[in-house]
Order: sequence, then structure tokens, then C-alpha cells
Amino acid sequence: MDTALDFQLPLPFGSLNTYIDAVNRIPLLSAEEEETLARQYRDHDDLEAARKLVLAHLRFVVSVARRYKGYGLPPADLIQEGSIGLMKAVKRFDPDVGVRLVSFAVHWIKAEIHEFVLKNWRIVKVATTKAQRKLFFNLRSAKKSLEWMGADEVDAMAKDLDVETRDVTTMEQRLSAHDVSFDGPTESEGEQFAPAAYLQDRGLEPSLLYEHAEARSDRSRVLDEALGKLDDRSRDIVISRWLHEPKMTLHQLGDRYKVSAERVRQLEKKAFGVLKRVIPDFACSFELDD
Repeated sequence: MDTALDFQLPLPFGSLNTYIDAVNRIPLLSAEEEETLARQYRDHDDLEAARKLVLAHLRFVVSVARRYKGYGLPPADLIQEGSIGLMKAVKRFDPDVGVRLVSFAVHWIKAEIHEFVLKNWRIVKVATTKAQRKLFFNLRSAKKSLEWMGADEVDAMAKDLDVETRDVTTMEQRLSAHDVSFDGPTESEGEQFAPAAYLQDRGLEPSLLYEHAEARSDRSRVLDEALGKLDDRSRDIVISRWLHEPKMTLHQLGDRYKVSAERVRQLEKKAFGVLKRVIPDFACSFELDD
């Protein structure tokens, strides 16, 4: 069934306590009422039935979300993500299986909250693989102190969660790290410099870009004027040897003008002498032996 649950739900905006009081006043459903509503939604796409199922279970979302308050994320956001998981559970709930919706929905509620925590707990995502995600939540709750785990504790944790010991060690290091503000205070006793103080990229500053563009334009104009002082053959030799890709060799230009490679080198050297007189700071190194 692909029917979307697009009805309006109370959201944990404004006073969180007011929202919690409101959802706690919503009556619980009996097993028979729950089964009837679930069948109405499954068999007849009755969105009002689905809405009642969701509303009656919002208090369980709040209960689950409270278990994640230690991650430093807004409780309202955790509740909202859990509510999304609840709606997904209602959409997939089959009353013929013989279990209550709350037992089925807890997995979906936790899954949405877990995804939200992993995406927002740190700037850099700390858990991407299945083993890392399992470790992230279990390691935080299993550690008995802020001290580093010993080798025996690491081995026991790896065995309990069926992961490699190196995965436990890596996740413990990530959990112990902290984000550094990019543009935080640059001088603070006992703290490192903020990255903004030393990770400056001035390459895209408008003033510098304009300055570089103007310099390139001036060099191009002066070079064009200087090349205009050369005869056609000398100008073609300089351009073919130094301003075009791929560059032509002395022998290739000699074949073009029916002269020796040595003669081309002499013409090139003479042309460079003219360019140096026209452009006082003109300088260029070149090979004459190819």
C-alpha cells in the first residue's frame, strides 16, 4: 500500500511541556480498537483511522526520544523524528500478525531517531557502516566512565556486539573527539587556534581576481604589440615555438620554411632580442638544441 500519511499531527513546537501534556491526554486504544483501525487503514486507505493510530501512540514516541537526551540534540527534534518513524510503522503495520502496534513501531521510531542523531551529533558523520552504527549507541551506554577502555573491556565489547576489536577502538576515539569551531576564538588559553585563523584561501577574493585579470590583460596587450614588431616568419616561429600547444620543434619549422634547424634557431634568437628591446622586463628561457 503506497498511500502517504499526509494528515496534520501535533508538532513539538513552542512549549515542549505543553506538547507532552497534550499527547499524554490522548486516550490509549484497546487491542480491539487498534485492530479495527488498522484494518480500516490497510483495507480502505482510511487516513482518519491511521491518524487515530498515530495520535494514540505519540506518548510512546516521547518516551523513546527521552532516552536520547544525552546526545545534546533538541528534544523537540528527536520527538519529531520519532513521530516520522511512528507514521512509517503505521503504514506497514499488519493487524493479522498478532502483535500490538507499539511493539512493532518501536523499531521504526528508534531507526528514525538513530539516523537523526548520527547525522547531527557531529559535523563529520561518525558512523557509516552497520558495525559502526551498532557501536555508536552501544558504546556510549556501555562505558562506565570517561576513561579509556582497557584491552579486556575492548575484547568483551567486541565479542558482545560481534564486531572487530579495532572497530571498538576506532569508535571510542571518535566518541572522545570534539568539533572545533571554524571561526571561533583564535586566542584562548589552553585551546587551539580556530581553523579560520590559518585555513585562509585568498585565491577567490574579488580584488585579487580582478588584479590578476588586469595583469594578464596588460601582459597580453604588450606581447601582441611586441610581436607586431617582428616580420611574419619570425613572429610565426616565436608563436609556434612558445605560445602554441603542442609546441613545434626547430626541425619542424625548418621543414616548413625550407631552411635548416640551425637557421630557425638563429631567427628565433634574433626575434627574442627584438622582444627584449620592446619589453624591458621580457625574459624567457628556451632550448636551442632540439
